[in-house]
Amino acid sequence: MISAGSAARSPLFLRIFLLMLVCVAVVQLMNLTLLIAVQTPSAKLYTVGQVVHAMRGSDPGDELHVERVASVAPAPWNPRGERIEAALASALGVPPASVHISFPTPFLQRERVFQRTAMPRPAPISPAVARDVIVIGGFTAAWRQPDGQWIRVEPAEEFEAWRWFVLAWLVVSAIAVAPFAWALAHRFAKPIRAFAAAAERLGRDPRAPPLEFAGPAEIAEAAAAFNTMQARLNRYVDDRTTVMSAVAHDLRTPLMRLGLRLEAAPDALRRACEGDIRDMQGLVSTALAYVRETSESPVRRPLDLRSLTETVVDDLADRGEAVTFAPGEPIVLNANPAAIKAMVSNLVINAVKYAGGAEVSLGRVDGHAVLDVRDSGPGIPAEDLDHVFEPFFRGERSRNRDTGGVGLGLPSARAVARAHGGDVELANRADGGLIATVHLPV
Repeated sequence: MISAGSAARSPLFLRIFLLMLVCVAVVQLMNLTLLIAVQTPSAKLYTVGQVVHAMRGSDPGDELHVERVASVAPAPWNPRGERIEAALASALGVPPASVHISFPTPFLQRERVFQRTAMPRPAPISPAVARDVIVIGGFTAAWRQPDGQWIRVEPAEEFEAWRWFVLAWLVVSAIAVAPFAWALAHRFAKPIRAFAAAAERLGRDPRAPPLEFAGPAEIAEAAAAFNTMQARLNRYVDDRTTVMSAVAHDLRTPLMRLGLRLEAAPDALRRACEGDIRDMQGLVSTALAYVRETSESPVRRPLDLRSLTETVVDDLADRGEAVTFAPGEPIVLNANPAAIKAMVSNLVINAVKYAGGAEVSLGRVDGHAVLDVRDSGPGIPAEDLDHVFEPFFRGERSRNRDTGGVGLGLPSARAVARAHGGDVELANRADGGLIATVHLPV
């Protein structure tokens, strides 16, 4: 039932939208704090003199990394590189063609392309002045040796303190936003979980009470639609059941009139017709019982399925039937005892009737009680396995009720199982016989 004040509640869309705004505001506030608090990083400065000392074998310290390589990848021309190459060549006292310098391309940027003809050549400088030329940021400087190899000098890689600060701040920001993300996910998942539970409850019990939601307007509307769907389904089933019950009930009157009219008929004809009338009356009675079983609103309570099955098996064994029940642990489920007992009886009696005996076992698999009824009879033709659960269908074609029954036992058993959220399946055993398997949620 939907509460009267649910329509006046704020929509779920608005709640989620506001929560996302708060989440974005927190993130932006953290970014603003980072912008104010973090120290502006400054590029490191090196001199050509430091590079020359490192190339000539002096200790470069922790700032520069020196290694000997076989070759150096060429880099596009740029005026900055040409000026520093000229200064480096002057400081080393070698031709400019013997030195090479390149600069890393900034992250997510294209390397700039310059036109050499539009730029003037750098003026010559003395070695003393060349040593004081400053190189800003990252670079790769190389000096070709007489043996063809290169001495390459690069700034030593290190993770600056400001980078550690930014990384720690990102972690703090994620922790600060996590509660809002959890609340957002919870608001999305809660109604979905509620509807999933309602659908599962409806599958177990079509007469389950309507949904009750006190959430936002969208949830109230969805709950109302779900309740309307449930009511329509129940009304549809009730209408069909009422029609079947009325037809079966009204057939009794013409059958009774036929019986009265046959009293004046010849004995042979009367006895044959009375047999047919008795069969039809039995069929009508069975149909009425089937309608009552599938249309009643059963009272459900916790019951021990193992004890109930033992009762059915013991009753048949006391009558001399070859029925066995494998031992095991108790399995308790919430169900209608009368309906479940009728279902178990139908399956076991079918096995006894058509195969002369039954082997019954009960276990728990994936949260379901699984009841197996095995027999060693002739089984069922493969083409009939899909039809045996249809009302009034009989695998025995003689139409003799003593050998083929009415054709409502298996449909009734499946109706009971499905009303409890489970199902009944039939399959032919590989070594001969039939196995009926009942799944019921625990």
